[in-house]
Amino acid sequence: MGWVGSYLPLIVPQFFGQGFFIFLNIQFIKGIPYDLDEAARMDGCSIYSIFVRIILPLIKPSLVTSAIFSFMWRWDDFLSALLYLSDPLKYPVSYALKMFSDPTAGSDWGAMFAMATLSLVPIFLIFLTMQKYLVEGIASTGIKG
Repeated sequence: MGWVGSYLPLIVPQFFGQGFFIFLNIQFIKGIPYDLDEAARMDGCSIYSIFVRIILPLIKPSLVTSAIFSFMWRWDDFLSALLYLSDPLKYPVSYALKMFSDPTAGSDWGAMFAMATLSLVPIFLIFLTMQKYLVEGIASTGIKG
């Protein structure tokens, strides 16, 4: 397919869903009362309209939780980059950190720890900005009403 050496094998498979996120969203949708669907159907909404106007706004915390976890897992992914990328300019942070250390000679530990600390900044900022949705999505997933 000619994807080796590009970001496509790292990005495209994520669009088909992962089991954990599908399970998380389905459990969140199961917690929504069916009475909301029936009321919308009585008001004349179609199935798609019910999903877009009622279900989708209610599962926003679950979708944000899935997006945050997916970003964090992709950000820390080491094996996929090792398999598919060959250009050092395209390496993700985790693989670049590994390549920065040199087991045969002395490694510059100060620079490596500085790089590792800077690699955590995007994840930390996303967590701070989306913390409300993340906590709400995790806390209310297992609650049945």
